[in-house]
Amino acid sequence: MAEVANFADLLLEAIEQKRSHVIVGLDPEYELLPPEVRARDSASSQVQADGKWADLIHRVSCYRAFLTDVLDLVKRDAVAVKVQIAFFEALRAPGYALYEELVEAARALGLLVIADVKRGDIGSTAEAYARAHLDEVATHAVTVNPYFGSDGLEPFLRRAREGGKGVFVLVKTSNPSSAELQDLELAQGGMVHQRVADLVKAWGELARGSRGYSAVGAVVGGTHPREAASLRQRMPGVPFLVPGYGAQGASAGVLAGVFDENGTGAVVNSARAILYAYRSRPGMSWKDATLTELREMRQALWRAAGRG
Repeated sequence: MAEVANFADLLLEAIEQKRSHVIVGLDPEYELLPPEVRARDSASSQVQADGKWADLIHRVSCYRAFLTDVLDLVKRDAVAVKVQIAFFEALRAPGYALYEELVEAARALGLLVIADVKRGDIGSTAEAYARAHLDEVATHAVTVNPYFGSDGLEPFLRRAREGGKGVFVLVKTSNPSSAELQDLELAQGGMVHQRVADLVKAWGELARGSRGYSAVGAVVGGTHPREAASLRQRMPGVPFLVPGYGAQGASAGVLAGVFDENGTGAVVNSARAILYAYRSRPGMSWKDATLTELREMRQALWRAAGRG
């Protein structure tokens, strides 16, 4: 049996090969799509269905056309894509089918695929979630919620240890109210997110790859740069998935602390700022605007990581 590649090794290799720390978030929002995309498939989708299904099928058709083009645009400059499952689940069965289709298309283009599903539940249910997204849909990695503790994550962690899959555990998220829970002080000292960070490091010890990084990573919001830098020191060898860039306010200039001493160990996600860059770049086609935004982000992060 061929040896299974460790997800962390694949991630770090992609960073080096593409000289990039960028992940493109696939968060399709119909109202933000370029007008020409919304118009392109309108007639054909209306013919295929009427009543309550007509709008749904039209939206799926638009998302398919738009995101297929996005994948082709970003394949050389992005390390991975992060598919936000909520936008596809909202379109019912056709939307979920599109999710599966896009994962397959991204993999075929050589992109790593992270399913942003934030799952976590009791053991049997967690097993079903892990099987659905890591085995059946065959994404490279998923995001998970640690609130259930280790038994709720074990099906995901086992696939990281034994199956070459990646797991990104929510540690310090990018939303403003994350402090309500994640920054609570513990009786034994420290904050909740720091305790979760310690657990993440321990959970990944048996899932380390050849470069010393674990396939069990942490979601650490770029909107909290001071905490992110502290967590980087607390979790050596743990890859960071960093949301919050662009539309949520984080910039490359404040993200130096998420990278290790070699300028690696973290990937940074941007969705709306890349997908809908045409909205802030008048006079450019949406494809040119998307590619320009992506490449500017790539260069800025490479410099922030101390690479030039």
